[in-house]
Amino acid sequence: MQGDGSDPWYQTPVLAGDYATFGALLTEAAVQFPEAEAYVHRGERMNYGEWCLRARALGAAFKQRGAGVGDIVLIGIESSIDFAICFAAAQMIGAIASGVNTRLGKREIAAIVAKTDARLMILEDAAEAPEGVGQIIRRGELGALCNGSELADIHDGLASDLSVIIWTSGTTGLPKGACFNHANLASAVHTAGPMAAPFARKLSSVPFAHAGFMAKGWEQVAYGMSLIISDTPWSADNMLRLLVDERINIAGAVPTQWAKLLEHPGLAGADLSNISVGITATAPAPPELIEQVTCAIKAPLIVRYSMTECPSMTGTRAGDSAETQYRSVGAAQPGVELRLVDIDEGGVGRITVRAPCMMQGYWRDAERTAEAIQDGWLISSDLGRFDGDGNLILAGRTGEMYIRGGYNIYPLEVERVLSELESVASVAVVGVPAPTIGEIGVAFVVPADPDAPPTLEDLRAKVKAELAEYKAPDRLVLLDSLPLTPMMKVNKAALKLVA
Repeated sequence: MQGDGSDPWYQTPVLAGDYATFGALLTEAAVQFPEAEAYVHRGERMNYGEWCLRARALGAAFKQRGAGVGDIVLIGIESSIDFAICFAAAQMIGAIASGVNTRLGKREIAAIVAKTDARLMILEDAAEAPEGVGQIIRRGELGALCNGSELADIHDGLASDLSVIIWTSGTTGLPKGACFNHANLASAVHTAGPMAAPFARKLSSVPFAHAGFMAKGWEQVAYGMSLIISDTPWSADNMLRLLVDERINIAGAVPTQWAKLLEHPGLAGADLSNISVGITATAPAPPELIEQVTCAIKAPLIVRYSMTECPSMTGTRAGDSAETQYRSVGAAQPGVELRLVDIDEGGVGRITVRAPCMMQGYWRDAERTAEAIQDGWLISSDLGRFDGDGNLILAGRTGEMYIRGGYNIYPLEVERVLSELESVASVAVVGVPAPTIGEIGVAFVVPADPDAPPTLEDLRAKVKAELAEYKAPDRLVLLDSLPLTPMMKVNKAALKLVA
C-alpha cells in the first residue's frame, strides 16, 4: 500500500524553500517571522528570533567545550524550552543531537554514552554524571550560556549529514540509536497532514527525547508553529487550561489522557473553539471514546501510527468512522510505502516500510542495520493486516504473538476487545508457557472501579462473543497500574516476569 499524496489536510508550509540543514531552516525562520512564538512552557515563552539567537550562543559554548562538526551532543534533561535550545545549538554547529530520556536507568544511559563517545552531555542539576562523557553542562548553567555575547556561525552542511540519533526504548535489550540525516527530517513536512498548519498552536505531550519531537523539529519550523509543552506530571486540569488559555489548534494526547479530560467537570463550559483537530497515538482508542472526544472538542480525532525508525507511516482521516479509527491506524501517509511479509493464513504479516523519512541505520551497529533494512525496506517488529479500504490493522509485535494449542494469538486484538468493557480501565495480554497446550494468555487488568473488578468469566465471555473461542484469556491478574517503559509504553517484558 502506498500513500497517494492527496491528503486534503496538507497545507503549504511557510518556509517551503530548499534548506540543506535544520540550522539553515531555523536561521531563515528567525529572519522571516522572528516574533512568532516558538515555545510555551510553564509561563515561559520564546519566539523564533530568541530561539535562533540563544541556540547560536549556546552553540558557541558547545564549541568551546570541544563539540564540533559530526560530534554527538547528548541532551539528558526534561522536555522544556531548554531542551529545544540545546537541540538547535547542536544543529547550528553541525553536531548530532541525541536526546536521552531521563527515565532511562543507569545501565541504559551508560550503554548510550559508551556507544556514542559523546563529546558533551547536558544533564539536570541533580542527575548523576555517567562515566565516559567528555564534558558535562548542567541545566542550571544554560541560562548564562544562552545569553553569551559570542555567537556560533551557522555550519554550512549537507542534507546528507547526520542530524539526530533517536534511541529506542530498550524493552528487548540495550537501546539502539536510529540515525537520521537532515533530508530524512525535511521529508516530515510532506507527511505532516493534520499535524501541521501555518502558525498553528500545537499541544505536545510526548517526551522530547522521543521521535515525536526529535524527528519533527523541521516540520514545526517550516510551518512556523508554536509548541505548547505539557507539564510533568500530566493532569487533566493542566491540559484543559492549556487548551483554553493557549488557544490550541492541534491537540495531541494519548487515549488515557483524552478519557480523563472527558471526565473533567469544567470541560462542558470550556472554550475549545480554536481546536481544528485532535491527535491520538500509542494505544487503541475505543470507538465510544473517539465519538465522545470528537463531540467534546467539535473537531475530528485522528489516529497516527509510526515507530522510532520511521517517524511517519500511517494515519486516519477526517470522515473515517469511529470503528475505522479504533480498529485501524489508517492508510499510508503521502510518500510512504507499506507491505506485509511472512503473511499467515489469517492475513497477518510483518509490517515493512519504505519512505524518505526512515532512518539511515543504527549508530555503530552494522549487524542490526543489515537485519532491519533489506533491499531498501525497513523490516519492523510489528504485525498487521490490511482491510478492504487499505487501512492498516495492527496485530501486535512479533515477540508478543503466542501459540495456544497450535493457534496464533495476537494480544493487541484481544486487548482491543477487552478494553470495551466498562469495568476495564486498561489491559495488557501476554502469552506464557503452559504444559501440553504450549502457551496460554494472561490478562493484566487495571479495573475502572477497584471495588468492582471484572472477573475472568467476564473477560472470557466478552472475547468469545467477539473473537474465536481460543483467544479468550486463561488467567486474570488485577493491578493498580500497568508498568511502563521509559517511552510510556506498556512494559510487557516486565509483565511476563510476574505472569
